Amino acid sequence: MTSPVQRRRPPTAQQFVLGELRRAITSGQLKPGAPIRQEALAEELGVSRVPLREALKTLEAEALVVHEVHRGYFVAELSLADLREVYRIRELLEAEAVRQAAGKMDEQALAALEAAQAQVEEAAGAADVSAMTAANRRFHFALYEAAGMPRLARLIATLWDATDAYRSLYYVEAANRDHVVQEHRAVLAALRGGAADEAVRLLDRHRAQAVAALAEMLEQG
Repeated sequence: MTSPVQRRRPPTAQQFVLGELRRAITSGQLKPGAPIRQEALAEELGVSRVPLREALKTLEAEALVVHEVHRGYFVAELSLADLREVYRIRELLEAEAVRQAAGKMDEQALAALEAAQAQVEEAAGAADVSAMTAANRRFHFALYEAAGMPRLARLIATLWDATDAYRSLYYVEAANRDHVVQEHRAVLAALRGGAADEAVRLLDRHRAQAVAALAEMLEQG
């Protein structure tokens, strides 16, 4: 966990711990399968074990952590079947979000996408995996939220949460970071041209590239 004191703490200790744990998991700082050392973590965050336990229960309900009797909490791991299922559901939901967003895309929405993409490219060039993970999410959700369907965006966000730790591992490889940069540029060009179906096709290919690399990683692991 890094520099939590530099961020403004939420109103309650539980919310603070929940935010820090979720950030560490989805950024890949806590990797899939890693044990969560409650005593050390509570000391590091400057909280008691009570808000930490409550935060872990919340994360367990979100399937980001798992609890094993007599062993404690661990960051959740996905099987290859789980990974493919999550990405297949994303494909269906995100296609609808993109088609809806494309019909409402204005200069302000495009500017938000381009600003997020600039951050993606800066992080990719610096090989900053954590920053790229965050910027990539901003890019995609600037698009999905432009659809004006907040429930759909929340469903997609839940699926992203389940795989963000794996996405961070994907970005470790320079070739994968380069793929993301080029694929995002192509999506932006399609959206600027009003080509919704092309944007959907490009994003399908974007996901397929990622899931193929992650599947290989899981099979080797």
